[in-house]
This record gives sequence, C-alpha cells and structure tokens, in this order.
Amino acid sequence: MAHMDADNSTAILKPRRNYLLKDLLASSTAVFGLVVILLVIFMAVFAPIITDRDPKTTNLRARLTAPVPFEGSNPEFPLGTDAVGRDIWTRLAYGARVSLIVGFVSVMIAGTIGTILGLISGYFGGWIDDVIMRLADIQLAFPFILLMLAVLAVVGPGLKNLILVLGLTGWVSYSRVVRGTVISLREKEFVEAARTIGARDSRIIVHHILPNIIGPVIIIASFSVASTIIAEASLSFLGLGVTPDTPTWGIMLSEGREYIRDGWWLTTIPGLAIAMTVLGINLLGDWLRDEIDPRTIH
Repeated sequence: MAHMDADNSTAILKPRRNYLLKDLLASSTAVFGLVVILLVIFMAVFAPIITDRDPKTTNLRARLTAPVPFEGSNPEFPLGTDAVGRDIWTRLAYGARVSLIVGFVSVMIAGTIGTILGLISGYFGGWIDDVIMRLADIQLAFPFILLMLAVLAVVGPGLKNLILVLGLTGWVSYSRVVRGTVISLREKEFVEAARTIGARDSRIIVHHILPNIIGPVIIIASFSVASTIIAEASLSFLGLGVTPDTPTWGIMLSEGREYIRDGWWLTTIPGLAIAMTVLGINLLGDWLRDEIDPRTIH
C-alpha cells in the first residue's frame, strides 16, 4: 500500500526503459545530438592520440595559416594556425576537455546542492522553506553573467574557481523545480502511509520522494550543461575564466577577435564548435524530456 502510488507514478516509465534505444534511434534529431556529443567526448579524451602537437607550442613561421582547402593552407595544419602559429585543431581538441569538465562537473555540483535544498524546502516547509527560497530570490535578482563576473573578479580566474563558482551559483533552478514537485508529493497517499507505519522523515525523503523527482532533475541537468559551456566560453572570452595559457574555446574566440579580417577561422572554428556542442546537448535533452515526461504517451 505504501508503495502503490509510487509504483503507479513510475509505471509509465518502465515500458519506456525497455524501448529506450529503439526510441532513441527513431528520433533523427536525438541521434544527431548523441553523435555530436560522443564526437566531442572522443576528441577530448583522446586529444593526445589524435594530435601529436602541443596546444601551447608556437611557430611564428606558420602564423595565420589558412585551413584546408583555402588559399595559403598547409596540409600539416588542417584547420589552420593562430596569430602565433599554434595549431587550431590541437587547441580545439584540448579545449574540448575544459568545456566538458566545466560543463559536467559544475552541473553535478549545482544539481546536488539544488536537489538537497529543494527536498528540504519542499518537505519541511515553514521557516526553512522561507529562508531557502529567499536566498534563491536574492540570487535571481542579479543577472547571471554579472554575478559571475563579480565573484570571479574577487576569487580570481582558474579552472577550479570557475567550476566552483558555476556550481555554487547554479543551484536555484534545481531547488525551485524540486521544491514544487516535493510539495505535491508530500501529501500523496504513499507518503502518508509511510508516516503512518512510523517511517522517519529521512527515509521518506530518500526512498519515497527522491525517486520521483529524478526525472525533472535529469532534464534540468541536460540543458544546464549546454548553458554552462556557454558561460565558460563567455567568461574565458572576457578573461575571467581559466588562465590565459589554458586552451579553451572561449579563449580562442577572444584571441581571434583581433584578426577577424585576416584570420576569420580563428573565431569561426571555435564558435562553430561551441554552437554544435550546445546544439547536440539541447537536441538530446529535448528527446530525454519527452521520454521522461509522464504526460508523453508512446
């Protein structure tokens, strides 16, 4: 009895798990998104194998070499070189590492904090709910990019600082969605039945409520990865992301803006990499949302 509604709330999801791969292959946009994500992950993980160059090594003799097949290109540098002769392909591969690390780790931190605070706020209510939600309102009162700029200007640039700042400031969307879901779940019959048989609040939250909010959290996380990658590129472009000697797509954009006329590829290639990665994540996120949403009938 205690698990009756919980089982019913997930009954629609069980057949979907059995046909998850089939549903994925049936969606051309989701397959495209997955392929893009896998290619970026492959490029990041195997960067030392797919290119034998150092992303920081300069070669002034080969500076501003155009990508193949444009005039002035060199097959040795398929995507061309930058203003100091560094290989664009190598920097693109190593830059994917930073984007993925920042995107996924920051989302894990934000998702964990937001989910915990949302569970506590929605389940217990009262002054605890008021305090957490007022903190969320205060943070939402500041534009996201301005908040990032202010915090990073104080703590300084760097990969660890960037991940922590993005993670610690990205919890609000998770907490608000989780809170609303928990408020609707805490009065359900299976929760009341668990209370009746003497289950502790911690057990009710972990075993009865948490499994029912995983879907919305996963959906938010899938879209947050894309927005976090854009935030990292924006902050690196402004000089407040990772250190300048670290190859990232945002820094490549920043360094190439001065050579837009003479070296259009310096901004176009990393810009396309960011756009395609974000597009791939969003397309897969759209499919995932439709799969997890219990209102979707297959």
